[in-house]
Amino acid sequence: MKTYPKDKIRNVVLLGHGNSGKTTLMESILFNLGETGRMGKVEEGNTVSDFTKEEINRKFSLSTSLIPVEWRDHKINFLDTPGYFDFVGDAFSALRVAGGAVIVIDAGSGIEVGTEKAWGYTQKRNLPRIIFINKMDKENINYVNLIRNLKDKFGKKIAPFVLPMGDGEDFEGFVNVVDMVGRKYNGTVCEDVAIPDELTAKIDPLRDMLIESVAESDEELMEKYFEGEEFTKEEIQQGLRAGVLEGDVVPVIVGAAGKSIGVHTLMNMIIDYLPMPADTGTVEGFKPGEEETKVVRDVDKDAPFSALVFKTMIDPFVGKISLFRVMSGTMKSGMEVLNVNKDQTEKIGNLFIVRGKKQMEVSEITAGDIGAVTKLSVTQSGDTLSDKANPIQYPGIKFPKPGLFKAIEPKAKGDEEKIGSSLTRLNEEDPSFSVTRNSETGQLLLGAQGTMQLAVIANKLKDMFDVEVEVIPQKIAYRETIKGEATVQGRHKKQSGGAGQFGDVHIKFEPNADGFVFEEKVFGGSVPKAYFPAVQKGLEESLLHGPLAGYPVVNMKATLLDGSYHSVDSSEMAFKIAASLAFKLGMPKANPILLEPIMHLEITVPDENMGDIMGDMNKRRGRILGMEPDEDGYQKVLAEAPEAELFSYSSDLRSMTQARGYFSVRFERYEEVPGQIASKIIAEAQEEDK
Repeated sequence: MKTYPKDKIRNVVLLGHGNSGKTTLMESILFNLGETGRMGKVEEGNTVSDFTKEEINRKFSLSTSLIPVEWRDHKINFLDTPGYFDFVGDAFSALRVAGGAVIVIDAGSGIEVGTEKAWGYTQKRNLPRIIFINKMDKENINYVNLIRNLKDKFGKKIAPFVLPMGDGEDFEGFVNVVDMVGRKYNGTVCEDVAIPDELTAKIDPLRDMLIESVAESDEELMEKYFEGEEFTKEEIQQGLRAGVLEGDVVPVIVGAAGKSIGVHTLMNMIIDYLPMPADTGTVEGFKPGEEETKVVRDVDKDAPFSALVFKTMIDPFVGKISLFRVMSGTMKSGMEVLNVNKDQTEKIGNLFIVRGKKQMEVSEITAGDIGAVTKLSVTQSGDTLSDKANPIQYPGIKFPKPGLFKAIEPKAKGDEEKIGSSLTRLNEEDPSFSVTRNSETGQLLLGAQGTMQLAVIANKLKDMFDVEVEVIPQKIAYRETIKGEATVQGRHKKQSGGAGQFGDVHIKFEPNADGFVFEEKVFGGSVPKAYFPAVQKGLEESLLHGPLAGYPVVNMKATLLDGSYHSVDSSEMAFKIAASLAFKLGMPKANPILLEPIMHLEITVPDENMGDIMGDMNKRRGRILGMEPDEDGYQKVLAEAPEAELFSYSSDLRSMTQARGYFSVRFERYEEVPGQIASKIIAEAQEEDK
C-alpha cells in the first residue's frame, strides 16, 4: 500500500450495538475491493477483523481491529470496534484517533442501547458521523418509522440521504436523494438506474429538507435559496459536507452488508463528507509536564514529528505491537524518538500497517495516517512519541473505570509470579481493567467492566501464557473497634531457672475518633519510662488481630495507668507480652464491634430507571444522598452502600437499565455492621481459623 498525503486519508471508527453487523460490513468492503476471495462470516470464525482465538470461539469482536482500504485513490483507515459493553475501552481508544464515525444500526432491531451509546460518544466529542442502517433485507422493515424514531431520539440533525428500493428479500438498493439517481446492487456491482415511479412523490420532502440544510451552511447559499435559485450538484455536496463537519447534519443511508448492498455508497460518502486530517490544519498538545502551556503542531509531513499511541497488541510471535496515529511530521524506520510520558528514548524498528492480523511493511508513516511498530520497550497506550528536539505531549486516553472486582488465584502452586507478569502484559493490551494486590487480604484483585471481560482475561491467561486461574469473590477488609471502656491488668511472669521474665501493666481501653492513640499516666515510677515503647509496640502488634474475627482494630485509645516491674527479671520483651495480654483481656470487655467499608457511588441512569435504582439501593442497605441532572440528559444519583452489598452491582445495574446505566465507586469510611450480619461474618471467620 502506497503512502497517502493528509488530504487523501480518512480515519473512521465503526460503532454500534453488538450484532449490528460492523464486522460483516468490513468483510463486504474487503470482498468488493478484491482484498479477499470470499466474504468471511462471524459464525464461521474466518473474518479479517475477528482473528484471535477468543474472538473466533465467542463469535463476536473483543477488541478494535484496524482495517485500511484504498478507494478512489484515497486511504480509509477503518477502526472496527467491539459492540459488547465490557470492551468499551477499545472503542474509547479508537475514538481518540478517529476523524469521523459510522454508526451501524440493525434495521430489524432499530435504536438499541449500543446505538445510543455510540451517538453519545460521538456527540460528546463533536465527531462527524454517518448512520448506516444495515440488514435492510430483513422482513417487515419500516424505513419511515426508523427515520422517525431516529429524529425523535437524536433530533433534527438526522438527514436521510436515501430512499430504499424494494422490501425484505427484494431489497436491491436505494434512491440517492442528493444525486437524484437510483443505485442498484447485484452483489458485486453498483449500477445507476432510473428512479422508480412509486418513489418519485416521496423524494421531494426529503430533498427539500437537505436543500434547506445546504442553505443554512453558507450565507450566500441562504440568499440564493430565498431567491428561489437551484443549487448546483457541487454546491449541494459542499453545503452538506460543511453541515456534517460542523455536526449539524448526520446523513442516514441504508444497506445490507451480507449482500454487499450500500457499501460502495458508504465509502463514497466517507470520502465526500467525513473529515480528512488536513481539515483540522493543526493539532494541539501541551508542553511536557505543563498542561497549561499549549503547543500547536501543523498536520504536515514536514513538521516536527509527533504521534499518539492508541492501542497495544500482544502477538505471540512478534511480541508487543503498538498502533499509533502520526499527528505531525513523518515516522521512519530507524528513528530515535522521545516517549514524552516516560521521558525515555525509543528506537523505531520496522514500520508496517496492519489489516487485522496481516502486517504489511512500509518505510514511513506520514502526518494524519495510522501505522504500527513492534518492540517499543516502555511505550504504552495513551503515550506520546515526539521529536526529541521539539517535544510535545497530547492528552492521553480516558478509559472507563472498572465497576466489578473479583479475586483470582492460580490453580497450580508456584504460578503466582507468572500470573503477575502475564496480567501486566494483558493490561498493556487492555487498560480498561485494573490489577491490584490487597495488602490486608493478600488477594490479587481484577477490576473489570463486567463478567464477560473477566472470563476473557482468564481464558487469555490460559491460552497465551499457560496459566490457569480461578476467579473467586474478593474478601472484605473489615475492621474492629470498641464502643465501651475497660481497665485491665496484663501480667507476664515466667521463671525457669536463672533470670526470669516479669512485666505487669494496668491499661485502660476506650474509643477514639481518629486512629490509635497510646498514652501513659504512670505515677511514681511503677513502670520505668524505658519500658513505655515496649508496651506501645505490644499493643500496636496486637491491633492487627481483633477479638471478634481477627480483623485489624482501629479508633482506640490505650492509656498505661500503672504496673510493676522487677529489677532483674523485667525486660522490654516481658512488658511487650504483658501489653498484649492486657489487650486480649480488655478488648472483649470494652464492647467490641465489627466495622465494614462504606462506598460512595455516583450512578448515572435514564429517568425511567430512577425508581428501580432507588429501590435496589435500599435492598443493599444503601442510602440515597441526592440527585442531579447529568450533561447527557440522564440523572446522576449520589448514594452510599456497604462494599459487601456491591459485588454484583455492575451486572445488576446493567440488567436494570438495559446497559444504559453506569457508575463509579470509591471508598468513603467505615461504619458498624448490623448485629445479625456481624454475627454471621464472625462465625464464618472463626470457622476458617479452625
